[in-house]
Amino acid sequence: MGWRILVVDDDVVFAQTLALVMARRGHSAMTAENNDAALSLAASHVFDAVVLDLRLGSESGLHLIEPLRLQLPRARILLLTGYASIATAVAAIKLGAVQYLPKPASIDEILAALCDEASDVNAAAGIEPPDGPLSIDRLEWEHIQKVLEQHEGNLSATARALKMHRRTLQRKLAKRPVKA
Repeated sequence: MGWRILVVDDDVVFAQTLALVMARRGHSAMTAENNDAALSLAASHVFDAVVLDLRLGSESGLHLIEPLRLQLPRARILLLTGYASIATAVAAIKLGAVQYLPKPASIDEILAALCDEASDVNAAAGIEPPDGPLSIDRLEWEHIQKVLEQHEGNLSATARALKMHRRTLQRKLAKRPVKA
């Protein structure tokens, strides 16, 4: 018997493709493209696991972890993101996610992260600590992510705290994180 998995991602094609591949692996999967749809499905179905995107349009997947945890206390929540940072990994784990993986992640990596309880100790396994010091660009990315988390995703408040123009912050956030 496979897992019942909820895939929450605003990229509908990605979510449906992931659900289809999971079905081929013997799991049943449903998709939601925003916070409201995800909470509605969680209220009416029982899921063993949730694959949750960090960015859901203008919403943050981080804000969905606690309500999902309340509705699905036994579900394993995996945060999947194309904008990986140490700050968001730590925040996700503190909120109740059991794993955190940067995109792109293969179906094997996703299923292994959901199934591997031993990896919960190293829940931010997708983000390896660097061997040496971080680059200036990576330090800037990490700092922006930390301040963004402190301001609960509010771009205007984050820009003010960083003494940066809001558009500049938006441009920096639109880029993929730089390597360490």
